[in-house]
Amino acid sequence: MNNPLLEPFDQAPFSKIKNEDFKPAFLQAIEDARAEIDAIVANPEAPTFENTLEALDFSGQQLDRISSVFFNLNSAETNEEIQKIAQEVSPLLSEFGNDIILNEGLFQRVKSVYEQKDELNLTPEQATLLEKTYKKFSRNGANLKEEDKKRLRKIDAELAKLKLTFGENVLAETNKYELLLTNEQDVEGLPEGEKEAAEQLAQSRGKEGWLITLDYPSYIPFMKYAKNRDLRKKLSIAFGSKGFHNDKLDNQENVLKIVSLRHERANLLGYPTHANFVLEERMAETPEKVMDFLNELLEKAKPAAEREFQELEDFAKELDQIDRLEKWDSAYYSEKLKQKLFNLDDEKLKPYFKLENVINGVFKVAEMLFGLTFKEVSTIDKYHADVKTFEVYDDSNNFISLFYADFHPRPGKRGGAWMTSYKPQYIRNGKNSRPHISNVCNFTKPTSTKPSLLTFNEVTTLFHEFGHGLHGMLADTTYPSLSGTSVYWDFVELPSQIMENWCYEKEALELFAHHYQTGELIPMEYVEKIKDSATFQEGMATVRQLSFGFLDMAWHGTDPSGIKNVKAYETQAFENTSLFPETSETCMSTSFSHIFQGGYSSGYYSYKWAEVLDADAFAYFKERGIFNREISDRFKEHVLSKGGSENPMELYKRFRGAEPKIDALLERAGLLKSTG
Repeated sequence: MNNPLLEPFDQAPFSKIKNEDFKPAFLQAIEDARAEIDAIVANPEAPTFENTLEALDFSGQQLDRISSVFFNLNSAETNEEIQKIAQEVSPLLSEFGNDIILNEGLFQRVKSVYEQKDELNLTPEQATLLEKTYKKFSRNGANLKEEDKKRLRKIDAELAKLKLTFGENVLAETNKYELLLTNEQDVEGLPEGEKEAAEQLAQSRGKEGWLITLDYPSYIPFMKYAKNRDLRKKLSIAFGSKGFHNDKLDNQENVLKIVSLRHERANLLGYPTHANFVLEERMAETPEKVMDFLNELLEKAKPAAEREFQELEDFAKELDQIDRLEKWDSAYYSEKLKQKLFNLDDEKLKPYFKLENVINGVFKVAEMLFGLTFKEVSTIDKYHADVKTFEVYDDSNNFISLFYADFHPRPGKRGGAWMTSYKPQYIRNGKNSRPHISNVCNFTKPTSTKPSLLTFNEVTTLFHEFGHGLHGMLADTTYPSLSGTSVYWDFVELPSQIMENWCYEKEALELFAHHYQTGELIPMEYVEKIKDSATFQEGMATVRQLSFGFLDMAWHGTDPSGIKNVKAYETQAFENTSLFPETSETCMSTSFSHIFQGGYSSGYYSYKWAEVLDADAFAYFKERGIFNREISDRFKEHVLSKGGSENPMELYKRFRGAEPKIDALLERAGLLKSTG
């Protein structure tokens, strides 16, 4: 066959893979994985933990590796051919997943071990694997009648395709939009670096002038600095109406089909809604608890948000005599107000945040906390020239992980920032197989005169994704399905969000915030201003984040069969959280990839949930010193290394000594004082 994906490989062999290798590799790997499952079922010996649960967890490893290479490329370096293959193989993978879950013989073996669990003397990790595996079968149809199993398979195959189509439409909408400006007045207000980047982007596409796109590094600076209000409105509406144009890239029908199928699936499995199904396997447990949590935070944040909104609108009216504050004014006037109040703007800060320095800074923080060192190497195969590759070692020089870092936007890459894995960590036959982890972001590219300089927001994004990366890199569990970030979804954001805290601390900033030309350390007055401004408009930011959680629960926590109009339903869901006037041309749901393509359906609340955890956890560091090795060792031992091997609240309590309290978050957000 001569297919690099079917040869045994440790590192992903990117340079050897051709697109036409993927489908045959998937077909062969599915066949091989099926044979492994058949062998478990046909084993004449009585079911045991080892010959059933362990064998199942270690089965299909080649298929998992091929899938991780392929689907990571489909996110970070895709093209029409890869997207077509994704549409072809997704239903096959969904079908194979169902073949396992609905395999009666396999389920009976798992069930047999599960029924003896109290006599088996299992380790906590083994007990978790048994519990999770049994639930995976029972929660996904193993107990259903034959005709219901057939319907379930059909639903899953359809959902797999719909989610892909949804994401492809969002990417196509993002890529096709261009705002070409040829009059210098139209880019008035944009900092020099942003103008230069827009000019270079135009040149790279054979055009004259300044080119603005819907990619974050282009879109956000324009919304924040461009003086021309009509152009901000135009761009804002383009951004907010992705998938909402009643054309071939429209996602309204996809949204309605996805929620309808998810609801039907939940009902088939005996749950009233998709949210009930999902939340059974989360720290939050039920939709009622999620709604209580969101409403409690809304009650605390809304008075502050309304006050901040009024202050911003008054400021905008005074400055430019605008009649009312619209969504496309928010970033622009917030930036102006922030400069007025704190005399601090991103353009002053950016020279201190050269991308390479920030990368070295996050590595240094990881060294001081966890004893890690990162060695850049050129011998690791990669999928694009922009990708940087590192070997990671601990302070005893043991190899810990491979680390891929991919930081700049390009047409084949979806927007946003994420962490992913090309190989999980696990222990087998006494050997600890180490993980291969990747961070993917979309930061401004270097220009001909300037290196890549990050906004402070981008600095926190880099630290955030790196926190997920550490969760993957420091994994130390036996079973691949419990390793690294394979944890409850409302726990997964703790390692990422806690890392953002170091960006606000003088001791950490001193490690990397040096002027890219002079080498001068960031002035401490800037550091103080960064800290002071951290709670600027935090009420508005909190309400905005909560609104996404409410929208997610509106789609997934009720019976959607009566919903006919996506926009009208969304407007209703936003009713208690909307501050700005409604814009009829825009719709968030049609590009809300987190919940319709990614894994966040019924889980968007988890960002705020994890913020409670991270604020509480970082308060512990603050009490004892932000580089206190004893505390960071506890965090590494009980949180980062344990993956999903035990109940997350138990792990958290072992680290912290108690359950988290919401107070640390409210205090950090400045919301305690604003609610009296």
